[in-house]
Amino acid sequence: MAAVHLAEVAVEVAVAAGNSSIKYMKTDDRLILLNEWIVENLGDIEYSLTPISGDASFRRYFRLVTPQARYIAVDSPPEKESNDAFVNVTHLLGAEGLPVPHIYYSSLDFGFFLLSDLGDKLLLNVLTIENVDNFYHQALDALLLIQQTEATSLPAYNESLLLQEMELFREWFLIKHLNLSLNEHDTSMFDNTFNALMRNATEQPQVFVHRDYHARNLMVIEGKYPGIIDYQDAVLGPVTYDLVSLLRDCYISWPNKIVHELTLGFHKKLVENRIIPEVNDMTFSRWFDLMGIQRHLKAIGIFSRLNIRDNKPNYLEAIPRTLTYIKSAAAHYPETKCLAEFINNNVKI
Repeated sequence: MAAVHLAEVAVEVAVAAGNSSIKYMKTDDRLILLNEWIVENLGDIEYSLTPISGDASFRRYFRLVTPQARYIAVDSPPEKESNDAFVNVTHLLGAEGLPVPHIYYSSLDFGFFLLSDLGDKLLLNVLTIENVDNFYHQALDALLLIQQTEATSLPAYNESLLLQEMELFREWFLIKHLNLSLNEHDTSMFDNTFNALMRNATEQPQVFVHRDYHARNLMVIEGKYPGIIDYQDAVLGPVTYDLVSLLRDCYISWPNKIVHELTLGFHKKLVENRIIPEVNDMTFSRWFDLMGIQRHLKAIGIFSRLNIRDNKPNYLEAIPRTLTYIKSAAAHYPETKCLAEFINNNVKI
């Protein structure tokens, strides 16, 4: 990569890239390097680079348009993001014929990628009560393929990771966000509940898990499946995890009747495709509900951490919906009933 003399860059800089020019309000070292890397790969051509919405990580995304092509340029700092995993999972899912971004150029050393552009139509932004059945059946058909993808190279969603994720709820939401003090009884209750939820996850059949399979990470594109993004944290884990991520989405909710019908319909397909052995609907629904509690505890903890640590308060908007999921499901099972009572008595948002 060509040398960049950052000391010579003013506070308000114009970064020349080929024949294009992009302005920043302050020195952005990585963006300067990204532009140089783009020129090295595409040549001295005219292009535009426009920021697009990112996610809850340290990655940044830009739409790169040339006279001949469009790409998504990704800045993914290698010291903070799992870039090797992103490449591995892209190849695994792409080999199954799933619509994931194609990697045209990559630099693992710098954490830069040029990907195919799946467009800007998020599934979340087009869902309505009238079209949810059609779009979700497409997403569930794609999930069946995901769950049949070879997952031996993926890290295991083990007991330690499951417990660590739920601990985010206690640390970042209850203690740091709400400033609650937990007594010995509360601490014991959470420990017991977390362990019960962990056992529910590990006793399920283990499959390829996207780990963020919801309407903000699915794109509306031409074809039988939605475009799939943000899968670099994939693991070998519980069969209901991605299902509950989609149907009990933190960013949009649906009537219980729709969720129940889609859940049991997917259960039937899992058995028909021999992804899981035959279990009754009650067992599968219990797996689903308790898995949802685990995931939503983690999500609320992450939303709180994003606000406190990373100055991203917008994610707080999703907490009431996500907390409602937890209270509703937890009240129906003996191992989580005390959790529902604690939330009802102590959490006011």
